[in-house]
Amino acid sequence: MSDYITLAHGSGGKAYKELIESVFLPAYSNEYLDRLTDSAICSGAEKLAFTTDSYCVSPLFFPGGDIGRLSICGTVNDLSTSGAIPKYISIGMIIEAGFSISMLKNICASIASTAKEANVKIVTGDTKVVEKGNADGIYINTAGIGLFDSVPISQIIEVGDVIISSGQIGNHGIAIMSARDDLEFTPPIKSDVAPLNFLVQAAMRVCPEIHAMRDPTRGGVAQTLCEWTTKDIDIAVHDEKIPKNNAVSVACDLMGLDLLHIANEGVLLFAVKKKYSGLVVNALRKEKYGETACEIGEVVRGSGNAYAVTKLGSKRIIRMPVGELLPRIC
Repeated sequence: MSDYITLAHGSGGKAYKELIESVFLPAYSNEYLDRLTDSAICSGAEKLAFTTDSYCVSPLFFPGGDIGRLSICGTVNDLSTSGAIPKYISIGMIIEAGFSISMLKNICASIASTAKEANVKIVTGDTKVVEKGNADGIYINTAGIGLFDSVPISQIIEVGDVIISSGQIGNHGIAIMSARDDLEFTPPIKSDVAPLNFLVQAAMRVCPEIHAMRDPTRGGVAQTLCEWTTKDIDIAVHDEKIPKNNAVSVACDLMGLDLLHIANEGVLLFAVKKKYSGLVVNALRKEKYGETACEIGEVVRGSGNAYAVTKLGSKRIIRMPVGELLPRIC
């Protein structure tokens, strides 16, 4: 087999079969995928969650992760925030002719290990090859199915709810920027990209009234908070309570960036009834990826604004991100 992707790999026939058998099946093999049928037949439920996403991150490999890990984590986390348990994932790849088979195998290995960590199965997929110069290496599309064993999350916040962050914010966006632009930070800033389904399940075990959950990816924490507000409800977060990596804060200050606008790939925001907030924080802190979970704010009566309370007690309006701040973060 060639060391590089050729147009023949996307045309069916022998080259395509070799690619499937030498790269994809060894990485993803399971009882659903191994049949190589046009559709995977999977166990289901009366109600399910279904999501799809596409990944074109640049660079493909970055501190703390790569496009393969990112594609699984993004899909797992989108399913999880609906309250579903992620089960099945499809992987579609658009690969540029001339792409290294060795690099493809590394991406597939990352996909496989992340799927194993998240306890999901890759059950179907597709590969297309385009001419050199038309795909920036590789693009990945995923679709995911999750099943419910409880009521889906309403995603409607209420006055009195407490806002909880599962971890430090802004790490992913700054890690991507530093890798793409050859910025050197000491210590190096790593992406937080991670599958968060077990964090969600831990929170749901101790809290029957999680009103909203979101993974604040593109648009960061600011976009999630602004989207959660309604015409008569405000969200107030406290600058001093927001968990952050000092190096990320310094990087934002140096580049004039708002930390709340920076993308995340390993953080969840929760809105829960106040009486459960302590239980949720403690449950999150016991889980991998939730060690720095904390309360960061509350939902109050108002007029549809999100704002940050500064160390001096003043209020700073949090605005929805506008324009392209950090392109290609996922």
